[in-house]
Amino acid sequence: MKKNKEKKQEKKSKNEDLESLKEVKDENVDPNMHKENEDVLHEEVQTEEEKLKEEIKDLKEEKIRVLAEMENLRKRFDREKIDSIRFANVNFARDILLPGDNLERALSAINKEEEHSESIKNLIDGLLMVKKELSSSLEKNGIKKIETLNKKFDPNLHQAMMEIENDDLDEGIVVQEIQIGYTMYDRLLRPAMVGVSKKSKKDEEEVEPNIGDKLENADKENDPEN
Repeated sequence: MKKNKEKKQEKKSKNEDLESLKEVKDENVDPNMHKENEDVLHEEVQTEEEKLKEEIKDLKEEKIRVLAEMENLRKRFDREKIDSIRFANVNFARDILLPGDNLERALSAINKEEEHSESIKNLIDGLLMVKKELSSSLEKNGIKKIETLNKKFDPNLHQAMMEIENDDLDEGIVVQEIQIGYTMYDRLLRPAMVGVSKKSKKDEEEVEPNIGDKLENADKENDPEN
């Protein structure tokens, strides 16, 4: 019993010594150090928060850029899809214009002032009907004639085949249409072959006294004997 009592007292004294040491330690700690540590910790937390905010901002901007690029790609794909559908038969459209050219030539070769038989009149009416239906079909598919006569020459739409002297018009005005041109939607399908006006050449030789005669007359004027 005595031994147990001694052990308890020894343990109690040890605990008391530890408590006293702890108190001494706390008393020796500088309170300013605590404050400095707290300030440093606060600054680190703020720096980390700013970094995270900057990363979030960058991610948002990158997301916006990616979404914008995706939208542009989608629009571009839609345009290319529409164009591929619209212009899939460009070569066929060009080929279909050739019969139209022959039809125009046949109708232009008919003398309108000449008296024709009933059968020829019916044939002409039939050709005109075919021409009208062909023009209607072309327009339904976005194919339109290029206006040429009395228009300013446009190299993007017209192909000049000849120059025609005409002093009544400015130079570069289309005065003759040799072959009709066409556009398909907003693209050139075939340029119009045209004749373009130009000014006539002025006579370079003007009626003037011969230079030798001028000099001879000048000498006579200066000769006192005369």
